[in-house]
Amino acid sequence: MLQNPAVTRYFHRIFKTLCTLERVPRRCFSTKPAPQAAPQAAPATTTSTGKSPGAGGSVTERKSIIPPNYRFAYQEFLPDPKIEWRNSLREKLERKDMLDRRANIDIPEFYVGSVLAVTSSDQHAENKTARFVGICILREKAGLRHRFILRNVIDHQAIEVSYDLYDPTVHKIEVLRLEKRLDDHLIYLRDALDEYSTFDINMEPEILPEGTPVPVNDVKVVLKPHPWYARWERHNLQGVANIEEHTNERRRRKAALVATPWEKYDLMKEYRRSIPEEEQKEIFTEIYSTLHSLELQRKKMKRKRTFVKPTKLA
Repeated sequence: MLQNPAVTRYFHRIFKTLCTLERVPRRCFSTKPAPQAAPQAAPATTTSTGKSPGAGGSVTERKSIIPPNYRFAYQEFLPDPKIEWRNSLREKLERKDMLDRRANIDIPEFYVGSVLAVTSSDQHAENKTARFVGICILREKAGLRHRFILRNVIDHQAIEVSYDLYDPTVHKIEVLRLEKRLDDHLIYLRDALDEYSTFDINMEPEILPEGTPVPVNDVKVVLKPHPWYARWERHNLQGVANIEEHTNERRRRKAALVATPWEKYDLMKEYRRSIPEEEQKEIFTEIYSTLHSLELQRKKMKRKRTFVKPTKLA
């Protein structure tokens, strides 16, 4: 009987693979706990992942020194999650430039809903600088392109000014009222009553005691009738009180057609929208020492401003 050489080589490879598998020790996949080996004395060392071996050779993870609020207070240090825009070298150089800029200007902690006063260069102003007071309605973009928008109503005229956080023309950023809101943005204030966006340009700063958590303002604004800047009935807004009053049945049906309530269960979509926690820890570990020293310096200056010199008794 004639033999096909290709078939012979095929069976020869299979036989060689089976012989190799016979020499591999079999693994036990039983649900019973495997017997532990006798503990061996080992020097107390710390691994590169921040874990140190404990008693019996077990590995215990050290507590992270990075505060949990860093991902919210310094969100501009996190890169854009879109994979096509990622570049590790550019992101590292940008973080270095951002830290250098923070060493020259005090950039305080603030959130959407905080009231700020920004002093920037203005060649048309009398003293070449302009100061604007307003509520922060939006923070967006990452890195050196991070920007925020302030809104205020002055003389019954709504004014919005967009600032780049690391713009060299920005001289000073003051937090007059540090607080958060119920939503990630306050763009809907464009369609709300003017009283929710009106702030005194000579507003005095409200200083919170050291160690106090950032308060959350749960006020619900009242929107004006249509037309609106956007179809707010299609957004899941927590800080608006009267959306249903201005929404008819036709708008409700259209909002129900485009609603995507299943997105909160889409883990892959959420993963693509955010930066993994391991990468966040790596980024904040890189910049923690510089940011921590700047925070200590800011707290020292804050205590100097709040200190009241006692009057000499007669």
